Amino acid sequence: MNLSQASQQRLELLAQDSLKRVLLPCPLNQRAFDFSSNDYLCLAQRGDIVEAGHECAKKYGAGATGSRLLSGNLDCFEQLESQVAQFKNAEAALVFSSGYQANASGLAALLDKSLWSGVDPLVFTDRLNHASLHHACQLAGVKQIRFRHNDMAHLAELLAKHTESTQPKIIVSETVFGMEGDLLPVEQLAEIALQHKAVVYLDEAHATGVWGPQGRGLGAITDPAIDALKAMGHWVIMGTFSKAVGVSGAYIACSETFKQYLVNRCTGFVYSTAPSPFVIGAVSKALEIIPNLNKERCALHTAAETLRSRVHEQGFDTGLSNTHIVPLVVGSNTACLELKAHLQQAGIRTSAVRPPTVPPNAARVRLALNTGHQQAVYEQLLHALTHWKVSA
Repeated sequence: MNLSQASQQRLELLAQDSLKRVLLPCPLNQRAFDFSSNDYLCLAQRGDIVEAGHECAKKYGAGATGSRLLSGNLDCFEQLESQVAQFKNAEAALVFSSGYQANASGLAALLDKSLWSGVDPLVFTDRLNHASLHHACQLAGVKQIRFRHNDMAHLAELLAKHTESTQPKIIVSETVFGMEGDLLPVEQLAEIALQHKAVVYLDEAHATGVWGPQGRGLGAITDPAIDALKAMGHWVIMGTFSKAVGVSGAYIACSETFKQYLVNRCTGFVYSTAPSPFVIGAVSKALEIIPNLNKERCALHTAAETLRSRVHEQGFDTGLSNTHIVPLVVGSNTACLELKAHLQQAGIRTSAVRPPTVPPNAARVRLALNTGHQQAVYEQLLHALTHWKVSA
């Protein structure tokens, strides 16, 4: 069997289970009806952000020309990292080309036992963490101790079992879960972590720009336990520039010492060409704008609450959602694809999320709300959902 035959056989098996994925066009003129986009604050096409990217590219070039450790450490990168650190209420920050890269290689570097004098760390992870976080654990060769989703009592129970252990303890979680659409009780997690002197690594991909004080993320909250963990260097925050920020790339906000460790030991940083200067300029401008968008954030949260209420009236299950991400959990892969196709015919673009991204029998159509959605669009969506429920 050659490679093409093997690939075709695998694709056919995926299709049989309604798990095959395909690339679809995303016309710009249909964005008003798009609930699959992560551009939560509609910044991706904002003129002043695009212009700031152009200006930075004009000054520094279209590409960085090399990794940061070679020719790519342009002063605009260091300026942005200072800006990100201030934005996150952190001591320092390091910029990456993507969120997956930051998580997979940054967290793997944190979990590397050579950092801990050859001792394997104990790693406590939320069961519903993003694939990139699980990948990091695999890269580091650590066994995950998984706690029930957002169950702080279970996390505390698992940590208590290892009270006498001298192994370093690390807690890994998202703050806004991208597929469930619910919030981490971050202050409670911080208190538990402080009690056990654990390091906390939080993924703020879906929180940055939308949640926390001035949209700075839940990891930027002022809290005694969080402040104590920061003083220990035990508060590590990852976030992306590719969702509410409207551009691309990612960051890790942390202590200055841990940043320098990542510069030396994080393979995704060491061996990757730095991001385009266009990205750096655009992100910098977006971070200037985001703290002033409280009105837009409030409207987005209100729209999500209203939508959840109305789809509940139609009999839909939105799971644990309490954010701008509203899943319609339908169970089977087939029903999920049917609902996505039905909405597409009604002019509404959504995401069909199936295993392994979500647990088995938990397929859902994911609705990602943004500040550009008008009331007429919500009414069109709700009308289409009513029709599907009647005909299903």
